Formats: sequence, structure tokens, C-alpha cells
Amino acid sequence: MPPANVLPKVAAVGVADGERLRSVRLPGVTLTVRSRPPAREGLPPALYVHGLGGSSQNWSALMPLLDGVVHSEALDLPGFGDSPPPDDGDYSITGHARAVVRHLDAAGRGPVHLIGNSLGGAVATRVAAARPDLVRTLTLVSPALPEIRVQRSAVPTGLLALPGVVPLFNRLTREWTAEQRVRGVTALCYGDPARVTPEGFRNAVEEMERRLRLPYFWDAMARSTRGLVNAYTVGGQHGLWRQAERVLAPTLLVYGGRDQLVGYRMAQRAARAFRDSRLLTLPDAGHVAMMEYPDAVATAFRELLADTGGAAHTADGPDAVDSGSPAGGERTDGAVDGEPANQTTGG
Repeated sequence: MPPANVLPKVAAVGVADGERLRSVRLPGVTLTVRSRPPAREGLPPALYVHGLGGSSQNWSALMPLLDGVVHSEALDLPGFGDSPPPDDGDYSITGHARAVVRHLDAAGRGPVHLIGNSLGGAVATRVAAARPDLVRTLTLVSPALPEIRVQRSAVPTGLLALPGVVPLFNRLTREWTAEQRVRGVTALCYGDPARVTPEGFRNAVEEMERRLRLPYFWDAMARSTRGLVNAYTVGGQHGLWRQAERVLAPTLLVYGGRDQLVGYRMAQRAARAFRDSRLLTLPDAGHVAMMEYPDAVATAFRELLADTGGAAHTADGPDAVDSGSPAGGERTDGAVDGEPANQTTGG
């Protein structure tokens, strides 16, 4: 993969009213961060992490609803949105978690209210378990935690992890327009695709057209999917469910009754796994409740803050996510829980 400074120029990323974009260079990774100016000084920070194939734009409906309670930032994970690929090609859950930690450590914003969707929910869970000092509260919208019986509608997405599937898919869909692709994604991710506004649909088509011009788009999708599938197979203390049990932060769980990617039945298991959890179920929502029902998610988040005071947890966890700034005794190989670096990328 070519370095970020020689990647081709594509159309500008969409920015909603009141949002700002900036590029943050960190050891081994460059991240694009979307933010909103705080309504007043002293608000606690919040960081949003999107799901597979998404971007920081996935949070543009929710962030303004929380202007009065948090100072919002949403990042584009490496290889997604406007962030270039990571230098080491590591798209594992651990690799993405490391990018989040490096950003928080470098910015000095922790502890934050950490909010993740789908793949971002798995990443946020790992961050919260490994670095409890960085997380005040944890909010997970349809988190991609391991399921024994995966829904049939989620299987095609998982197949992207298999070698050769992406080139085959590209050949089979070569004639598809960006509009057709967006309609397919919307049908998969929304409980009711009719909730997408005409403006929202146009913006999604423009973003799809932009991404399809990126030479690394499908590679990032395939490797991140492989990283997620691999994380599903890891057991013991390295498993995501075991890490969920170690999360100290008060946790809000949001599940949609029409979710075709994360089983609604997993809501109760998640509520039992996270030791200090609250559960919001939205029967008509799909996989992206923060986009479909942002008011309901915002209300639940405000209630979480009111109930907990947003208290920070500073106990040292048993995991270590390398932040890229090694100190005495700190690991520098990027491992978490003894999981080898680049485990899922072959690199």
C-alpha cells in the first residue's frame, strides 16, 4: 500500500453544519477527526467510533443532540472515511483499538465517553477493557460481539474475509452504480430504509462515489472483516466477551429489533456480560440506531450521564494496548492480552 502522501486525491469529504475536520498524525497512522465546538467550556469529552464500511459521518445526526452535555469528536478508523491506511496494514480489532488509544493518549482528552457502533463497538469494548483510565462511560450501538449462530443476512458481509471473494464481488458488481450500492447498504443496515431522507441519500451516494475511487477501499473492507471474524474465534482471556466482563465503565447498550447484522437476541447476553450496564431496545431500529433514531439514543445517553455522573475509572486493567509512546516497561509490539501484532493481516 502506498504511503498516505502519495495516495490519489479524491473529492472532499462531506461536512455537516457546525462540524470541523482535521488530520491527526500519530505513530504509524494518520486519522481524520470530525468534531463539533463545545456549547460551553468544561464539557466532558466524547469520542465516537464507526462500524465496518462506515465513517465519522455516521455520527452526524447524533452529535448535535449532545452539544450541551459533551464535547464531541468522531474519528475515521484507518482506511475508512478520510483516514489513509495504517502504515503496518493491521486492520485487526487490536489494530483499530491501538489507533483509538494513540489518538486519546496524544490528545490528552481521556477519560472520554466512548461510543461505538458495530465494528466500532468491538473496538470500543477492547479499549475499555485494556485502558479503563481512558473511558468514563461506554455506549455500544449494535456492538459486533461474537455470536454462535450468526444471522443469515450477515453471512455475505462475513464472506468478504475470505481470500478471493473481494475480486470476485468486484467483477460481479462492476456495473452497479453508487446509487444501487447505497440502496443495498441502506436495506441491510436500516430497520426502515424509508427513514433515510432524500438529502441523506444524496450525501451517501456522493460518499460512496468518493470511496470507490480510493485504491485501498476494498482492501480495508476485506482486512477489517477478516479482523472481526478472527476476533470472533479467539477464546479465553483474549475473547471479546471475556473483555466485556472486565469493563469497569458504566455501559449503555443499544440494540435494534430489525438488525440484520447483529442479533437482537444478543442484547440480554450483553446486558449480563457488562457488569454495570443499561439496555435500550428499539424494536423498529436496524443496525445503525444512532442514524435511525438519534433522539432516542441521545435521550438514553443523557440518562446514563445523569445516573452515573460520568465518573472516570482509573484502575489499571490487565490488558495493554500500545499507544505508540513507549515508556519504561510498556510493550511496544502492539500486542493486547498477548495477541500478536498483525495477527489478522498476514503482515
